[in-house]
Amino acid sequence: MLLEPLIRLFSSLRLTVVCLALAVVLVFVGTLAQVKLGLYEVQARYFQSFFVYWQLPGTAVRIPVFPGGYLLGGVLLINLFVAYFSRLGRQRFHPGLLLIHFGLAALLLGQLWTDLAQRESVMRLAEGETKSYSESQRRSELAVIDPSDPNVDRVVAIPESHLRPGTTISHPQLPFAIRVHQFWANSAPVRGDTNATPQVTQGTGLQARFVPRPPVTTTDERNVPTAIIELLDAQAPGTSLGIWLVSDWLLEPQAVEVRGRKHLLALRLARYYKPFSLTLLEARHDKYPGTEIPRNFSSRVRVRQPATGEDREVLIYMNNPLRYGGFTFYQYQMAADEAVRMRGQKPTSTLQVVQNPGWLMPYLACTLVSAGLLWQFTGHLLAFLRERRPRPTGRTLPARPAPAEPVLSR
Repeated sequence: MLLEPLIRLFSSLRLTVVCLALAVVLVFVGTLAQVKLGLYEVQARYFQSFFVYWQLPGTAVRIPVFPGGYLLGGVLLINLFVAYFSRLGRQRFHPGLLLIHFGLAALLLGQLWTDLAQRESVMRLAEGETKSYSESQRRSELAVIDPSDPNVDRVVAIPESHLRPGTTISHPQLPFAIRVHQFWANSAPVRGDTNATPQVTQGTGLQARFVPRPPVTTTDERNVPTAIIELLDAQAPGTSLGIWLVSDWLLEPQAVEVRGRKHLLALRLARYYKPFSLTLLEARHDKYPGTEIPRNFSSRVRVRQPATGEDREVLIYMNNPLRYGGFTFYQYQMAADEAVRMRGQKPTSTLQVVQNPGWLMPYLACTLVSAGLLWQFTGHLLAFLRERRPRPTGRTLPARPAPAEPVLSR
């Protein structure tokens, strides 16, 4: 049968050893690659992929040269289940082996869940400022904002992955379609040049000029995208509303008026809205007296939850995050020292926001494996001690003969 060779292959201990050896090599090579590519790029190329590719110089051709993290993890998971059901026989129902195997499976699946569901962002707040959203550090979006409602803004957000040159984007809530002429994943403004960016006919791009730059991948830098788009009237096909330049370099959105209704255009960091809000009440950056050594970074915030009426104050500082609503807020960056206050600027604090629905899986997996190993070792130890215990033989020892009495002669 064709199935039997596959079962022997995927239940083989050699396959386990090979996958673990390849995983060690992948971690080693990926760690070295972080020097050039940065943490996030290495994660995407080496560990969150099925293959590691090598791109031919001067071409767009990519050749798979090594298995990626998803492929190795998937093969190990299949190997674990096939070996469990095909090699253990009746022992598969032993509690210790059951806990160990399902604990290892939970560890692998938990890592996959974390890769797919975890989201990291930041929330930048000045003292007295309130926000109900955090921002991505690496992804951008084109936002079209309708501010006509005084209570709430209606926003249509288009991810940067959709801003491919030559594509036309439409949405039923927008009075115009968006045709993408240019998109630069990274850009830089040109200082002192009065010539406008080519093709732009409306908006800030008439006075500002931007040029593309190679994308950056290091963790302490980020790409600042720029796009050139054309707005097409949705009710009058073929009617152009002008060519606009949108960029994350621009601090303010640009106004577009269509049939007497104003909309705002902004290319900005992607936002993730929360059902609650945080207000920064106080940001503190304390130092040891007479030195520049930091002693304390802390943010005193107010948490407001309209759905439940909750309103309370929380102190966030190093190693003491705020866990609330499925999010974890860590103290990340701070600009609240004495120099900031002397310049008359508002102290600011940046919180790192982590959303990880699978954060309990590693703890659960380690608990299952530990319980299984303890069960196995305890069972073997008790069996060993039983074998070492002396056993009665049931034989009767012969009686020792009495010593002969001396015979006295007369």
